[in-house]
Amino acid sequence: MKQSAFDELKWRGLVYDATENVPQMLASGPVAVYNGFDATADSLHVGHLVPLIALARLQRFGHIPIAVAGGGTSMIGDPSGKSEERQLLSRGAIEANVETVKGQLSHFLDFEIKTNPARLVNNADWLLSLNLVDFLRDVGKYFTVNYMISKDSVKSRLAREDGISFTEFSYMLMQSYDYLHLHDHANCTLQTGGSDQWGNITAGVELIRRMRGKPAGALVYPLITKADGTKFGKTESGAIWLSFERTSPYRFYQFWYNTDDRDVIGYLKFFTWLDEAEISGLENSVAQHPEKREAQRRLAREMTRTVHDETALGKAEQASRVLFGGEVTGLSAKEILDIFADVPSGTLPVTKFDGDGMPLPDMLTECRAVKSKGEARRAIEAGGIYLNNRRVTDAALKVSLADAVERRLVVLRRGRKNYWLVRIES
Repeated sequence: MKQSAFDELKWRGLVYDATENVPQMLASGPVAVYNGFDATADSLHVGHLVPLIALARLQRFGHIPIAVAGGGTSMIGDPSGKSEERQLLSRGAIEANVETVKGQLSHFLDFEIKTNPARLVNNADWLLSLNLVDFLRDVGKYFTVNYMISKDSVKSRLAREDGISFTEFSYMLMQSYDYLHLHDHANCTLQTGGSDQWGNITAGVELIRRMRGKPAGALVYPLITKADGTKFGKTESGAIWLSFERTSPYRFYQFWYNTDDRDVIGYLKFFTWLDEAEISGLENSVAQHPEKREAQRRLAREMTRTVHDETALGKAEQASRVLFGGEVTGLSAKEILDIFADVPSGTLPVTKFDGDGMPLPDMLTECRAVKSKGEARRAIEAGGIYLNNRRVTDAALKVSLADAVERRLVVLRRGRKNYWLVRIES
């Protein structure tokens, strides 16, 4: 760990830009620092991890983190990084999202430590009670339209045919007011965020200077990109969420494990708590033995443990081994479906399993794992067929509901990699 929080963020590649006073602020004593997280979905996603873990890093250096759940700003929608207008959510949907997001934020920050406990607030508590005329008189007069349209988040939208609505145009004022409110009520002097937030954050710095005559700081992190040009945090199946209901621990683990060699060391710096020496060792491993994927495995382990827990990590690693012949026992039907979502599958009626069960050669034939029952018997006797990843050599075996995971799923395998998933339906 470096001597100052700024140095720590710097070597990890997390300082994209900062006002000139930030290094001294972070080196001279405890600073109250805030980052906002809008509640536009019922879960945060991996893109939120950079500012969220950075808040936790700042806390470890003795600073006071303030996580702001954006119950108020989510009513408007941030135009930063967006090419078109957001769909506005209802107040009820936003309130439900805020509760979930607050739980996820509290997972990363320490609210019990006596010296510098974290704070969690909802900007709806002060934004939704504002009087429009008072707000325009007291705050709006400090912003010229020229100043606002010069910001990248607005400028990029003005260049498009659809432009930007006054609703989203006003987002900058609301975020600036957040900073002013936290400056006045929580002695907050530093705001952080992604690099696309630079315009909004520096607008808040300017508002505090003009209204209170005091200095404040801005620090932004780089937006994470992938070496192959695809968007970070996205897969073919969609975004990678922190909620295990939206993204299972297995899928979460696999997302990190599949990181490109060109990206993995940067991700270890951005997202994990590993120190410089550990990351340097893993960097050597990538250079000398990339086929071992040691850095990716360590990244996947660290992130799954951090976002979920040790139990979820164990399940995710077991699930990952299943695709290479690992034990199926102990996994739920939901987990099996998640693991084998991309393999051929078929459905059999539960009546096929009446009595002693369904002959395995019949099942293999109906699932088109083999062309005929004769071929099925030969494959079984040769030791090439697996039932729930256990080799079967008895061609007379009958599969019963007791053999099925939760009496509704059977995993068949021929050879090392050819899988079929059998769904049993009543």
